[in-house]
Amino acid sequence: MKTMKEDLAKLTSTGSSGAGLVEVTVNGEYKVVKLTINPVIIDKNEQSTLEVLIQSAFNDATQKLKDIIEDYTRRKLAQAGIGEKK
Repeated sequence: MKTMKEDLAKLTSTGSSGAGLVEVTVNGEYKVVKLTINPVIIDKNEQSTLEVLIQSAFNDATQKLKDIIEDYTRRKLAQAGIGEKK
């Protein structure tokens, strides 16, 4: 179980919003490890837009990470002979 937890912590997922203007990368512990903001979107009058884009990119990344973790867990359980029987 410890190895699986360590493996999950190493997984990453990147989400984006605004046609790639904002990208957020999270790790398997749902911590932001990278944030990229295209300079074209940085405008003090557009703060609320930027906040929404960051939130959307983070949500996109975490949803993708959830899917990656579910797939990883299914594969590990199958390797151990545990899982859905058909």
